[in-house]
Amino acid sequence: MQLNRKQQRQRDVLEHYHDRFNTPDFLPDDPLGLVHAFDDPRDREIVGFWIATLAWGRRATIIDKGQQLIERMGGEPLQYILAYGDDADRIATDLGDWKHRTFTFADTRYFMSWLRWYYQRHDSLEDAFARYLSPDSPTIEPALRGFHDLFFGLPEAPHRTRKHVATPARKSRCKRLCMFLRWMVRRDDRGVDLGQWKRIRPDQLCMPLDVHVERVGRSLGLLQRKQCDWLAVEELTRNLKRFDPQDPTRYDFALFGMGVEGVALDTV
Repeated sequence: MQLNRKQQRQRDVLEHYHDRFNTPDFLPDDPLGLVHAFDDPRDREIVGFWIATLAWGRRATIIDKGQQLIERMGGEPLQYILAYGDDADRIATDLGDWKHRTFTFADTRYFMSWLRWYYQRHDSLEDAFARYLSPDSPTIEPALRGFHDLFFGLPEAPHRTRKHVATPARKSRCKRLCMFLRWMVRRDDRGVDLGQWKRIRPDQLCMPLDVHVERVGRSLGLLQRKQCDWLAVEELTRNLKRFDPQDPTRYDFALFGMGVEGVALDTV
């Protein structure tokens, strides 16, 4: 696609800041660094999914809470979940007083129960998303909808936990799940995203739309929709595909990094 002058300038800015922030130096101050600490892909999935679910507020706090969670599972999330996922007394002893903001023990208890149920039947969390996609699916929207229904399919699923796992069916921007899928699916030579899932394509991913990405995206003219909802995610992702049709969410590094550092957009 031929870019006009404005679009070329947008792309140049994004490429500059992508190269600046998509490096291993990004990891020590980001929750994704906790995921990299594991070798077993299943441990990475579990920690990635859980840490992404907790990803609101200060990154330092999210990392601290994530580290506490990992330590209380003995540093072996998969083994702990398979052994104790349905042991209410053991979980209460180990994790009863652990929480992050509105994510409380009731949510922890269900996460443990569902993950144990799932990993007793499947080798990878990838299938919980990829099963809902076809080669013709332009985005991960069907995967997000399907995963939500699957995750809350157990009889004991508490209604309160639904606020922690979003779905486009409720017009949610699904920022945390989009981020988690970026971690698992994107692959390049930068050493940040894990790229361990192969059944979802990078071009199907959607942008994790947080406050930083929203603000910078609007300032660059890449997002016009007033509401910060799933349609806004689709708009931003669609505009970024003009610059990289195969891997649009790599620009998350640029938009997020610019927002965190407070880059003055009138100078770029």
